[in-house]
Amino acid sequence: MSNCNQSTDNQSNPSQQTKLSHWADQTAEKIIRERGDLDVYTCASGITPSGTVHIGNFREIISVDLVVRALRDRGKKVRFIYSWDDYDVFRKVPQNMPKANQLADYLRFPITMVPDPFDRDDSYARHHEVDVESALPMVGIHPEYLYQAQRYRSHLYDEGMKIALQNRNKIKDCLNRYRDDAHKIPADEEYWPASIFCEKCNRDTTVIDSYDGEYGLTYHCTECGHSETADIRTASGVKLGWRVDWPMRWQFEKTVFEPAGKDHHSQGGSFDTARLVADEIYHWPAPVTFRYDFIGIKGTPGKMSSSKGQVIALPDVLRVYPPEIVRYMFAGTRPNTEFSISFDLDVLKTYEDYDKTERIAWGVEKAKNEDVYAKERRIYELSQVDGMPETMPYQMPLRHLCNLLQTNSGDIDAVIASLPEVKPEQLDRLKTRCRCAWYWITECAPEDFRFALQPVGTTVELEAQQLAAIQKIRQEVLPVMDTLEEKPLSEAIYAVAHDCGLETKALFTAVYQVLIGKNAGPRIASFMKIIGRQRLEEILGQY
Repeated sequence: MSNCNQSTDNQSNPSQQTKLSHWADQTAEKIIRERGDLDVYTCASGITPSGTVHIGNFREIISVDLVVRALRDRGKKVRFIYSWDDYDVFRKVPQNMPKANQLADYLRFPITMVPDPFDRDDSYARHHEVDVESALPMVGIHPEYLYQAQRYRSHLYDEGMKIALQNRNKIKDCLNRYRDDAHKIPADEEYWPASIFCEKCNRDTTVIDSYDGEYGLTYHCTECGHSETADIRTASGVKLGWRVDWPMRWQFEKTVFEPAGKDHHSQGGSFDTARLVADEIYHWPAPVTFRYDFIGIKGTPGKMSSSKGQVIALPDVLRVYPPEIVRYMFAGTRPNTEFSISFDLDVLKTYEDYDKTERIAWGVEKAKNEDVYAKERRIYELSQVDGMPETMPYQMPLRHLCNLLQTNSGDIDAVIASLPEVKPEQLDRLKTRCRCAWYWITECAPEDFRFALQPVGTTVELEAQQLAAIQKIRQEVLPVMDTLEEKPLSEAIYAVAHDCGLETKALFTAVYQVLIGKNAGPRIASFMKIIGRQRLEEILGQY
């Protein structure tokens, strides 16, 4: 096989050449155009840690990261904040959680007060936060984390809550503006933009009775019967509802960019109403935004998700794909386009697509035109975890790498030892690709893709013509195979079939049975080259 591993001149300044070739750059330009020249551009993302943060949630995080990188490439100072909405209500126990009965005792509590069923972290919320925070650096994402329970309890938002309570009728109008008559909040119904966790039982099973116009909220709990007048400047359980909390925080953090899923971006959805509240109540324009679509999962990822039910999280994906290919799948797809992450044979194509982009980016493969080059180069740049590598990484098609690994029983060191042209600076990425390939083979790949060499001492029964053909290959082909390229070697094997009066398929079946105990396998000449003459003589010498 041929490998494209030479370093080439980068042709020109990529940040100038590819300025608007990528959607992240287009978004960055839009932010600068609409918000002007700012000292700091605050870009935001966030989620409620109510369960395993899955790969669909990751799409928002990396979408923001890509725009953050595009802004920084333009010399802008950027604050990338990621909000953990851990002061939200624990509404239901996910099916994939242990100790379900214990968790059920904490329904209606703030998530940050629910114990960790895995007994690893301080709380249920913190467990899921740690899982994400430990994985994101692997793909080069380093946001500033904001923990909303802590921020509410430290009274950062007291004035924001006061403004909402004093303007609750205006907010009700904002919420009703996109609703039809059947779904409007009735004119005679009191609307409260805040909710309260009961001081006594910690649940949100409370009803607000009155507001004194400043900081006092009187409530009673329908669960335990407790009632009191809470001062939002000292009480620990008061928070804003989602559609008001969101725009309040936009103003508080001075957010200028935040994307949202298509559910939030539906006509008259939460983003539309939050925009109204931001404009009319908090006097801060809603951030520049775009809608991102859902992520599908293709193929059954085997044991990979055994501890998570049907939920696939970032660490699961990183077992099959190296970090730069994980980034590539998102950087190479517009956010409003739905796509699937594959764990079946399409994994091979995903690797091939990335490798082609890499060759184009390094000038090893010529793009159709300059526009295609600029786009592919920028996708490749944004796919890298920590900037462009100094040398083009060593490329090996995943299918061939899988054959090498299986021939060597998963021994990565043995595989790399068989590739003397690999440079020291290429080793780390190649080892990561090997680990991902071996995991995919053993845990995800279809059964007919897997094989193992027959151990010496194991033989199979062959018909007389097949046995004669195997012996002829050992006696006549193996002694010269190292001098032959793949095509002449293949022709020599075909000649054996002809000389022995065998159909080619029958000979191939016999060879595969002798080598791996199956009726089919990798392309025969290439496979024999991978196995090597010495091991072939050991196996075929038994016949």
